[in-house]
Amino acid sequence: MKKKANPGRSMLRHVLVVSIALNVSFILRIMLYETHQHQQQTHHHHQSSFSLSSSSSSSSSTRTTRRRSSSSIVVNSTRDEDHLHSPDKDRLINLDHGDPRMYERYWRKRGEKASITIPGWQSMSYFSEGEKICWFMESELAEEVVRLHNLVGNAVTQGRHIVVGTGSSQLFLAALYALSPTTHQQPPITVLSALPYYSSYPSMTDYQKSGLYKWGGDAESYDGEKDGPYIELVTSPNNPDGYTRESVVKNKTHGFFIHDLAYYWPQYTPISYPSDHDLSLFTLSKSTGHAATRIGWALVKDPAVAKKMTKFIELNTIGVSKDSQLRAAKILKAVSDSSEEEEFFKYSYEVMSQRWKQLREAVQGNALFTLPNFSPGFCTFFNRQTHPQPAFLWLKCEGEIEDCASFLRQHKILSRSGERFGVSPKYVRISMVDTHENFMEFIERLSSIHL
Repeated sequence: MKKKANPGRSMLRHVLVVSIALNVSFILRIMLYETHQHQQQTHHHHQSSFSLSSSSSSSSSTRTTRRRSSSSIVVNSTRDEDHLHSPDKDRLINLDHGDPRMYERYWRKRGEKASITIPGWQSMSYFSEGEKICWFMESELAEEVVRLHNLVGNAVTQGRHIVVGTGSSQLFLAALYALSPTTHQQPPITVLSALPYYSSYPSMTDYQKSGLYKWGGDAESYDGEKDGPYIELVTSPNNPDGYTRESVVKNKTHGFFIHDLAYYWPQYTPISYPSDHDLSLFTLSKSTGHAATRIGWALVKDPAVAKKMTKFIELNTIGVSKDSQLRAAKILKAVSDSSEEEEFFKYSYEVMSQRWKQLREAVQGNALFTLPNFSPGFCTFFNRQTHPQPAFLWLKCEGEIEDCASFLRQHKILSRSGERFGVSPKYVRISMVDTHENFMEFIERLSSIHL
């Protein structure tokens, strides 16, 4: 006699079967998902490796790295500006500022020669070694500054005191402080510059509303004998127009001079003689492109002025980052040590030359725009005639276009209006040292603008 089936046991059996099936299905789906993710990552890695290896100077290199100078951390980068193509042709190209991204290509290929590792115990003191007026300046940086100037031939270093600053901006303020009257009983000294002057001079001079100095505007309208003491800012090559400058104040009695020589390097202008001034400013950002390192230096003849500048920086920031100074020293050494095939100034001159050639071809025959004309000069560094090719384009819009910056913005090009430089808004300043991608897009848009 057969036993009757137990309905409870049968139901339990069905539940177990369904549970097992669901678990197996879930496990299979997880395995398929992980396999798909792995394939995507592998595909992405191969694409990144291919993009980098095609732009690298070494065929075996599959990854480009950027090293931080203040540590041994390595940051992976899969970006190469030559292979970037924005799908958005309507994007705004920001060429208002002078961010020297052009130099990244050079340092990506040769950056290891300028990389450093700083141990945790190094450069912990406020003070640097040696008896110097600028007591926080690292000796390695001072040596490389002198070495590079002697190599390029753009400045007299003998008999000069070197003062290091957090970029030339801090040095500019330190120089104003050092050259100003020593007591508040005297009226503020007038700070001047010829038109068109660097757009930040007025705001930097008056920002703190100092009782020591004040912005006075155009230097050409000032009479040094009649109008009293003054400080004249001589920027050469000039920012924004790129022309060589000299002092323009009439009757130079009671005058002090700050020569801003940020662009007096062979990629921008012929080096015709070593500058020999009482106070000259230079900066790493425009010489090698390392703007973020925030290092500038002043060559100062008068030790009393050098001491006051040092005092200003001491009161302002208690010195300048040692890490930045050491990185700057290594960068300058790499430039001075570069072989003929890797010559930094040769590379940067050729890039600037090509960009200015493309620019002139883009506006040739276009009555809407006027470009500056420069005369060639003999460059002692290259030992031949070279043309000025400034870091900025000083562009004039012709005809009925009264506001050139607004006109260009309609074409998605962001520039800096001539009004910021004390002149007509028919002029704009445009950076020539941005990325390859942005520059080529700018040339394409500029060449397509017609009335």
